[in-house]
Amino acid sequence: MTETMKMTTSTPWHLWAVGVLSLLWNGYGVYDFVMTTTQGAAYMRSMGFDQAMIDYYEAMPVWMWGPWILGVFGAALGSILLLIRNRLAVWAFAASLVGAVISLVYGQFIDPPPLTPEMAMMRWVPWVITAIAVLLAWYAWTMAKKGVLR
Repeated sequence: MTETMKMTTSTPWHLWAVGVLSLLWNGYGVYDFVMTTTQGAAYMRSMGFDQAMIDYYEAMPVWMWGPWILGVFGAALGSILLLIRNRLAVWAFAASLVGAVISLVYGQFIDPPPLTPEMAMMRWVPWVITAIAVLLAWYAWTMAKKGVLR
């Protein structure tokens, strides 16, 4: 009698913590994207943006929508895939990282936003987003290598 034994790797507690926190973080990114694209200036004003910042976002080149969509939806998909232990989370987070880096380069070096002293903290937001994208891609890659993601 031959029995086939399936090797399984148990799910570490931190996968659930990282997965849930990343889903909350990236879920807000999706919410912000949807609200910005559907409500426009009214939403941005409610978030404390002045008219110069609203004009900046409304004048964003069409090609920048690609990295924004890739970054936001790639990250949300990556979070879901991480929670269901699917190794495609690595690719989703990698795509998200590409979107975040392109957005960072555009907003920091090509066409920086007009930041008033009240909005000065916004200068660091793209760096924080990119750092989190790096950490999530690395985490998913590490979990895939350990066999936690299938």
